[in-house]
Amino acid sequence: MTFNHKLMIDLHDYSAEDIMTILHTADRFREVNERRIKKVPTLKGYTVVNMFNEPSTRTRSSFEMAEKRMSCDTLNFGGSNNSTVKGESLVDTVKTLCSYKIDLIVVRDKHAGAPRKIADVSGVPVIDAGDGKHQHPTQALLDLYTIWKRKGAFEGLRVGIIGDISHSRVCGSLVPALKKMGCSVTLIAPQTLLPARPDVLGADKVTTDLEGALPEFDVVYMLRIQTERLEGAPYPSLREYSMLYGLNEKRSRLLKPDAMVCHPGPVNRGVELDSFMVDHPNFSVITDQVYSGILVRMASLYLLLGGSDDGLTA
Repeated sequence: MTFNHKLMIDLHDYSAEDIMTILHTADRFREVNERRIKKVPTLKGYTVVNMFNEPSTRTRSSFEMAEKRMSCDTLNFGGSNNSTVKGESLVDTVKTLCSYKIDLIVVRDKHAGAPRKIADVSGVPVIDAGDGKHQHPTQALLDLYTIWKRKGAFEGLRVGIIGDISHSRVCGSLVPALKKMGCSVTLIAPQTLLPARPDVLGADKVTTDLEGALPEFDVVYMLRIQTERLEGAPYPSLREYSMLYGLNEKRSRLLKPDAMVCHPGPVNRGVELDSFMVDHPNFSVITDQVYSGILVRMASLYLLLGGSDDGLTA
């Protein structure tokens, strides 16, 4: 197994073989997470900084859980709890952190490109945990892991991504990753929630017709409306958006019997998905995605830092 990356910022830099290495490594950590004692010394002695300058529940908590389960030392900060609120620049903050001889930085920031800037300044491995509307590589990887475990393979799968395409950093990582793995990708949204150049994302097809497209998909990926990033009013109301682009009990009859429904969270129940779909025992894999997040983030930390195999074999 060869893995020669030190940054996880842009999945365009990763080959299909690199991605499968991450997924297979995540599968090794699955066994660790299902033991009674879920802690191994694989990264003991390493120090990881979690720099979250935007709100996060799933991404932040799963990174922290992954680090703890591999025995990392961690430093958690961000938002209003650091000196950037006093006017300190991001560069100077990173230089301060690097003076502590840290080993890796996990960063979420509202500014696209912040992880790359941090990588340039720090000289240590960096994981992009979401930057503006740009990228979210570990979200895409956990989605791929969830699909792989359910479907067994990627080649030929038809994936529909539905919702706020224009403001989604998930799309920036997920679409190219799916294409590398041999999937066909369709983007579905109202025109007002599509980017000016949707072809740049690399999808095979773009449409505004949800009901016409749903029956062909093996994977249906619903996106949250990014209300915190919206400019103007791209749709008359959430109610009208849901009527036209929400996946609900009625529309579930259009799905393939073995289709899987994904969502990166947080879910706005009654908007992009109704409760019937969120909690559906066969279609919904949303809680599987959350669990996959721990496994993929353990694998990512392990591979980027070159940790030991101590404790991986029971």
